[in-house]
Amino acid sequence: MASFAKHYHFIANETNPLELLTITHILNGLLMIAIPVALAIFLKRRFKHSWVLYFSGVLGFILSQVGHIPFNSLLTMLFQREILPAPPEAYTLAFNAIVLGLSAGLWEELVRYGMMRWWIAKPVRTWSKAVFFGSGWGGIEAIVLGFLALYSLVQLIALRTMDLSSVLSPEQWEILQSQIQQYWSMSWPTSLLGAYERMWALVLQICLTVIVLQAFTRGRIYWLWLAVGAHALVDAVAVYVVGRWGALPAEGVLTVIGLLAIAVIFTLRRPDPIEEAEAPLEALPIPDAGSLTMETAVTEEKLDDSRYQ
Repeated sequence: MASFAKHYHFIANETNPLELLTITHILNGLLMIAIPVALAIFLKRRFKHSWVLYFSGVLGFILSQVGHIPFNSLLTMLFQREILPAPPEAYTLAFNAIVLGLSAGLWEELVRYGMMRWWIAKPVRTWSKAVFFGSGWGGIEAIVLGFLALYSLVQLIALRTMDLSSVLSPEQWEILQSQIQQYWSMSWPTSLLGAYERMWALVLQICLTVIVLQAFTRGRIYWLWLAVGAHALVDAVAVYVVGRWGALPAEGVLTVIGLLAIAVIFTLRRPDPIEEAEAPLEALPIPDAGSLTMETAVTEEKLDDSRYQ
């Protein structure tokens, strides 16, 4: 077992220097964190909305996952115990892609709609607010995954020099060896795909928020279901393409979807209404007692003249 670590270390150094891969893995995690933070700062300065709006999007994503993740775990358990009928093996990938896509679409878009309608003190009803809210929704997802990527890097650096064959079963040790080998033998451009994917996923989350916005501004609930369907379709396609052809083709598909999402975002753009501040009422001058007496006298005199002429 110890010979595996030595052999793998030699292969990794020969094809992809570990120093370079370590740097690119670190860069990948940092970019996953930095991209949404930079976008949030830019949008804050551009639109001047409250940070409450942004962090409402953050909270919305977290709430959606509180239901989404246990729901997926429950479905997995039901299929494993054969309480729910599993599809034929030939259709397993397509079935999983559809189920996971629908699960993500329903949980996230229904929670997004609820947050936009009821949670925020000033509801999201303009394009710029939807963009800022959506950047918080997708931003926290990217940031969390960025920290997880850095945490995984630290673990795999440690595991690279550890021999756990005496602790793990032979099957577990073989799986762990395979994971370590895959991680440290990938090309350095591949190690940056996580940040690239998060960038387009962030665009997609903003796009979906803008689509849900139309349910309010146009008064048609079918826009919500359009967002659910779009979210489910994108996730299903991503899962299927990764499972069938691998990561690089999946990123290509995601690029096309991301470009379409940008087009949708700006196609649905409407100028924000100008919020005019109410002009303060000017204080009326308070006349003194003398002016009131004079004005009264003049008024009575004119009335007498008009009465007897």
